[in-house]
Amino acid sequence: MERRTDGYKKIIYSGQARCELFRKRTQKTLLRGRQLSHLEQLGSKRSIAIKPDADGYLGRECPNAECEGYFKVRTGTGNSQNRTCYCPYCGKRGDPNDFATKDQLEYAKSVVMREVKEALFKDLRKMERHTSGGFINFSVKVEGGPPIPLHHYREKALETQVICEACKLDYMVYGVFVYCPDCGEKNTFQALQANHEVILEILDLAAQNEKATVRTQLIEDALENCVSGFDAYGRKTLGLAGKRVISFQNLLGARKTLRDQHAFDVADGVEPDTWDFVVRCFQKRHLFSHSMGVIDDEYMKKANDPAAVIGRKVSIDADEVRQLIPVLQQFAKNLQKLP
Repeated sequence: MERRTDGYKKIIYSGQARCELFRKRTQKTLLRGRQLSHLEQLGSKRSIAIKPDADGYLGRECPNAECEGYFKVRTGTGNSQNRTCYCPYCGKRGDPNDFATKDQLEYAKSVVMREVKEALFKDLRKMERHTSGGFINFSVKVEGGPPIPLHHYREKALETQVICEACKLDYMVYGVFVYCPDCGEKNTFQALQANHEVILEILDLAAQNEKATVRTQLIEDALENCVSGFDAYGRKTLGLAGKRVISFQNLLGARKTLRDQHAFDVADGVEPDTWDFVVRCFQKRHLFSHSMGVIDDEYMKKANDPAAVIGRKVSIDADEVRQLIPVLQQFAKNLQKLP
């Protein structure tokens, strides 16, 4: 595939043994060296235009046999001069030509085979003869037959749209945490920020709702999303760093593990009172998820909550969730420095 300033939009169909062998054998055996002008005009390389989908995205596929992940890039965005492509899933790096999808290659092959057949037919038409005289009438007529059908396909629907903050490439992937196909930048922190933006919108919706029960449920859901989003971020960051993946839903345990195994403090630069606040929020989320918010012995031991009473429901308000978000972003930035 040839990379141009308007995106990944052409396949260079080169070295296709079937087409080239077909052409050479035809020259040697059918016409005994006679030049086939139309076939010669095709040449040994063809540039086949690949159209993006209705939204302007072009499908790509990782050439790594253990991955073969499918993604899409919007043509005309990102670094148009870039000569390297990255798989957003496994990080495989290579020439953009290597990331054509199987469907695109099949389409290009069908276009070339159709052109070869049409060129061959035109050249063979030159052999048509009609001879009469004496006792023998002789004629040669070439019939073209139906054209070779083209391979049609549709680009696949994907889950997540990402616009890289570093190079501004607009691309779509499965999942959330990925590499940018143009610059290779990891989008983990960007994805966490996007998650937090949605959470803030949920809190705004909660404030507008007239029913107290609905407001409470929306705030609890926002807290759940905060904790699960940070857990996903932490797991992915450790995995990309080649570290053993641990759960960050148990924040106390995660901090201890990182200290013991890597001499690293995820809460570096955070005041003790702020740390206690974050732990309390995580423990509240645990109650909402596992005991419908009813306070138990574990919460009493870990949350350092002077207002808590065993057997009663814990409460959470929107301001607590809003205060939690910037602290989690600080933890996330700390994790990026993990040695």
